Amino acid sequence: MSSLGPDRPCEARPLVAPGREFFCGWGAAFINITITFPINKVMFRQMLHGVSMWSALGQLRGEGMFFLYRGILPPLFQKTVSVSLMFGMYDQYQRTLRRSAPRLHPVLADMSAAALAGASEALLTPFERLQILMQDRHYHERFANTWHAARQLRTFGLAEYYRGLVPILLRNSASNVLFFGLRERLKAAAPHDGGRASSAAWDFACGALIGAFISTVMYPLNVVKTHMQSRVGGPFAGVLATTAELYRARGRSVRALFRGVHINYTRSLISWGIINSTYELLRSHFV
Repeated sequence: MSSLGPDRPCEARPLVAPGREFFCGWGAAFINITITFPINKVMFRQMLHGVSMWSALGQLRGEGMFFLYRGILPPLFQKTVSVSLMFGMYDQYQRTLRRSAPRLHPVLADMSAAALAGASEALLTPFERLQILMQDRHYHERFANTWHAARQLRTFGLAEYYRGLVPILLRNSASNVLFFGLRERLKAAAPHDGGRASSAAWDFACGALIGAFISTVMYPLNVVKTHMQSRVGGPFAGVLATTAELYRARGRSVRALFRGVHINYTRSLISWGIINSTYELLRSHFV
């Protein structure tokens, strides 16, 4: 975590001008999404249908290239803004807590800033919602494109755009606390005499390992979120009710809730390695 006081367990990082963290996060996420979207789509099919990786690949191959990048617009917008908020709001909340609560324990301050940044990201839930509908093959005929899906959801009211909000809040807040806490401690252990290439490799490795670990821990929650958001209209099932439903539908097997976790792990290794190293590269130009 970033330094807020003299009793930090790790070395202080130089702060950049307010607002630059937002841009660095946005740029890192844009590069990542354009590279990893097809991998994410395979994982999504496994989450939703509980099928093997080869079955998911077969579905996509059968649908053709036209549908391979169908649904990229919501995550491209959502993820770039989300990662921008993740880094930018974390920095802003740190600054605010530093000014308004100078006696707050540094570790608690960092955890609070990370959790609040995660909650801020949840404002983008409608984009995750639209991405789920656009990637689900059952809606290929019902929704012509992203904008059509957005207009159709409007008939069900504003709450329909925020279906699945609770698991997203839980996921984002917990993930951010883990990410920023682990990231700064690993960065403090980085070799200081290896040059720019060595530093970039270390940043990639740190981001990859942390991202893969967190995404694996949070995977069942993402599965629950995916199923909640794959429904249109009708009652809003809660997190516990949806979890119980999935548990019964998948043969009362906890292991079945992790189906697709291997490709999720691989995707996260690549995604967060790219995000962390690209973010640090961009940030280095603004210090």
